[in-house]
Amino acid sequence: MNAGLTPLWISLRTSLLATVITFFTGIVTAYLVANYKGKWRGLIDSVFTLPLVLPPTVLGFFLLIFFGKNGVAGKFLMNFDINIIFTWTATVIAAVVVAFPMMYRSARSAFEQIDDNLIAAAKTLGMSNFKIFYKIAVPLAWPGIIGGVVLSFARALGEFGATLMIAGNIPGRTQTMPLAIFFQVQAMNYKGAMLWVATIVAISIIMILILNFWSDKQQDIVGKRVRGGK
Repeated sequence: MNAGLTPLWISLRTSLLATVITFFTGIVTAYLVANYKGKWRGLIDSVFTLPLVLPPTVLGFFLLIFFGKNGVAGKFLMNFDINIIFTWTATVIAAVVVAFPMMYRSARSAFEQIDDNLIAAAKTLGMSNFKIFYKIAVPLAWPGIIGGVVLSFARALGEFGATLMIAGNIPGRTQTMPLAIFFQVQAMNYKGAMLWVATIVAISIIMILILNFWSDKQQDIVGKRVRGGK
């Protein structure tokens, strides 16, 4: 692999894996919260949304404390001679934490827009909660879920602060494109920084175009169904 392209490959690998993880965890969490009517709903939703509003460096600090050698997870993992800090795994964890709220909120909004009568009808037919989830809720919420996937990937791709705190800037191991931009600027290498900036902008534009194409496609499908119903 060309050493000059390693920040690109590390960023893509990190973002793709983080998006896969947030896809499953975000959908399940969003569905449970959307259907939870207890008094703690607001607090639970705030906790899952918190990474969206906290500065990335604050998130990185919490992760550093949690996975550090004196942290809860750090001490547990040390029993198996596993270290998370300053590894590629740490870049994935940072990306997952910052991208999760994008998937969670998009999916939750989509689930909340589902007609309750459809769910009630499915229950009267004897369908289990799990079948209702993956056969009815997920297909109906799919447009919102896809939007969450695109936003999660874009957010993971641009993650900087939390990654720097927990994974550091190790060329060939943890140096993502945002980190490469920062340290290229620090070294007064504006040409190198501009190359990575252009790469991230190009990928982001592609993701936006995909999201817009998907939205237009879904509107066409809905329009055809409405005209067909008439």
